[in-house]
Amino acid sequence: MNTPSTEHVTSNTTEHEEAWPNPRYAWYVVIVLTIAYTISFIDRQIISLLVGPIQADLGINDFQISLLQGIAFASFYTLLGLPIGRLADKSNRRNLVAWGIFFWSLMTVACGLAKNFTQLFFARMGVGVGEATISPCSYSMISDYFPKEKLSRALSIYFMGVYLGSGLAFIAGGAVIQMVAAAGQVSIPVVGEINAWQATFIAVGLPGLFYTLLMFTVKEPKRRGLMKRDEDGSTDVTMKQALGFMFKRWRIYIMLSAGLGFHSMLGYAAASWVPEYFIRTFGTGRADIAYIYGFIILFAATAGVYSGGWLGDYLESKGHKDAKFKTMLIGLGCLLPFGILFPLMPTENSAIIMLTFAAYFKGYPYGVSAAAIQVITPNQMRGLVTAGYLFVMNIIGMGFGPAAVGFLTTYVFLDPSKVGLALSISAAFTIPLGIMFIALARKPYLRGLDQVRH
Repeated sequence: MNTPSTEHVTSNTTEHEEAWPNPRYAWYVVIVLTIAYTISFIDRQIISLLVGPIQADLGINDFQISLLQGIAFASFYTLLGLPIGRLADKSNRRNLVAWGIFFWSLMTVACGLAKNFTQLFFARMGVGVGEATISPCSYSMISDYFPKEKLSRALSIYFMGVYLGSGLAFIAGGAVIQMVAAAGQVSIPVVGEINAWQATFIAVGLPGLFYTLLMFTVKEPKRRGLMKRDEDGSTDVTMKQALGFMFKRWRIYIMLSAGLGFHSMLGYAAASWVPEYFIRTFGTGRADIAYIYGFIILFAATAGVYSGGWLGDYLESKGHKDAKFKTMLIGLGCLLPFGILFPLMPTENSAIIMLTFAAYFKGYPYGVSAAAIQVITPNQMRGLVTAGYLFVMNIIGMGFGPAAVGFLTTYVFLDPSKVGLALSISAAFTIPLGIMFIALARKPYLRGLDQVRH
């Protein structure tokens, strides 16, 4: 018996004639999920504003703090992406998100109760476990709430939550820091006296515990658009078939994932160390840089994501089959000088200006890279391929971005004040690597476009 091929997978679906969910309620779901995504980024990134106080209280160095920012969170966040993505295809996605919010919020509170490096490390791992649920389930749910002519807008709003969430994380974090810092040590019943940085973790973690209840106002949508193969009408693609398809196109998937991984490596390094750079170099107040950096991310980086998507669509409308790759390479090429130079500026204001341009161009590749993965991959495999893409990107970016800067200041320069130089060297290393790997994926991608029928 011949095994059905995955080389020719069509997009003719058998949609039921049921009406789509009420549009107003569908947008309500997007808003609820986007707010949940924002909460996840607040809990994920608040540690970047607390580096100094944590180090002073726990007696840990830059490399150890970078492990808390990167590896501790990224290990389970990335490893669980694949099985959770698979679970999202077979079970109640609303419930997965709700319990994920509850667990990562609980673990954020646990960060505030940690008394040493080991306890804080494991609590950060727990945050990563909970947050691994949010994106696989949210993308799947939103796709079942909107018809295809409205889906791009709905998913783009959720995707822009990456930067909206990051910006608001720093802004909200700055407000919390100001409140708890004014109080010094805080007394909590049963727990006793805790420091300001511990109270900050607890303050940002508690709202998520209550937000879990709001997730239960979201209905699990009916699954739509199940794909069928031409040969036998089956909707199933085996793991062996999917892996075989991916292996034949490894140059596309591996090179593109690695390129975006090195690109995101700089982003995670910046998110973890830019506040500390301004504090150590210019004496900027911790709450002040939280507001400044938050607004830069909120407006400049979000504008960059939109601009990259617009440029990719524009180039494609002009007949450029490699429009997505040209957009990624333009963004990274423009990012290179700003990424290298902003940490070397002589004044605080000049550093802020250069950082704003760096944040803008850094947003260019994300939307078009995700679109490129979808275009080249048959529908039945997109979940697995996307999970693999995110796995590689996050392992490189999240796992090594913060650690690279901490390693340089701790073991190479032997000077915590050299964090700016460490950021500059990281940019000079990661951006050219990102450009190289993305460029290597371009020709295989163009060949692959003609091999998959949509």
